[in-house]
Amino acid sequence: MTLAKPKPPSPRVTLVPLIDVLFILLVYFMVTSVYLDLDMIPAGGTAEDPQTNVPPTVTEAPQETQTLLLRIDASGQAVLRGQALGPDALRSALEQALAERPGLTVLILPSPVAPTQALATTLDALTQVGVRDTRLIRIEAEP
Repeated sequence: MTLAKPKPPSPRVTLVPLIDVLFILLVYFMVTSVYLDLDMIPAGGTAEDPQTNVPPTVTEAPQETQTLLLRIDASGQAVLRGQALGPDALRSALEQALAERPGLTVLILPSPVAPTQALATTLDALTQVGVRDTRLIRIEAEP
């Protein structure tokens, strides 16, 4: 007498590991993404005083803000008004500009090949001098 073996069940493909991997990738890309327009992120104001993020009303007098362009060239040298400056000369020039115009806005334009350390050093100098409004800009080529 011959007994027939039962046919083994076919293996099932589950989607749970795939969903887990996709979720991990989603979180990874969300964390490592770069904000293209940082002006859209409100910076300022606290939970106690949410009114600081409110744009100025029409009744307020417009404040005169002047900007200063500070470039960082490919070698990491800071260039202000066409003149390359060392760290000490940069600090003194910034102190003088800030004394003349207290509401000074400094725009930093680094070269695409400038070392990151040069940008960090420049930001550190701006902080030490007391510049409160600093913006990092980049020029994008048009297609």
